Amino acid sequence: MFLAVDGKPEGVISVADTVKQDSLEAITAMKNIGLEVIMVTGDNERTARAIAKKVGITNVISDVLPQNKAEIVRKLQADGKKVAMVGDGINDAPALTQADIGMAIGTGTDVAIEASDITLVKGSLKSVVQAIQISRATMRNVYQNLIGAFIYNALGIPIALGVLYPLTGSLLSPLVAAAAMAFSSVTVVANANRLKRFKPKEV
Repeated sequence: MFLAVDGKPEGVISVADTVKQDSLEAITAMKNIGLEVIMVTGDNERTARAIAKKVGITNVISDVLPQNKAEIVRKLQADGKKVAMVGDGINDAPALTQADIGMAIGTGTDVAIEASDITLVKGSLKSVVQAIQISRATMRNVYQNLIGAFIYNALGIPIALGVLYPLTGSLLSPLVAAAAMAFSSVTVVANANRLKRFKPKEV
């Protein structure tokens, strides 16, 4: 901005958003877990690339109008990518809704929080990495339970149907079958409860 006194230029005032101290660490952590990080901003290209350079982002889309952010998300999805959008402003709301996963910074606007799927309570990008770690741990647990239940039933159902009867002459007692099913449920619940002890890695 230019400062003038009585119509004569007297000075220049520079205004810029400051980069949070932990942003570089957070972006590096995102890359380390296999994420492609893209910066989408309404700032001009020069400003956007200067900020992106500080935090280690090479893929920058600048001069984006608020209504075009959601369109960029749609294009990425059309390319077969799963998109997680992180935003905190009113202008980010359409893109947060369009994304596969919308993450709103908890210190942002109420509109962005309402439009998102996940609200990051802390105003730090490190929370994005921690949220992804928790979600991956949860899905691993789900797959473990599904595989365990499938194997258990694949072995248990034929026995309950009497597949061993021609060999041993014995059938599965209903009491044993009920106990086996209860044990299966206990196993699944116990495995799921392991998530209570899960701690995301420090970024």
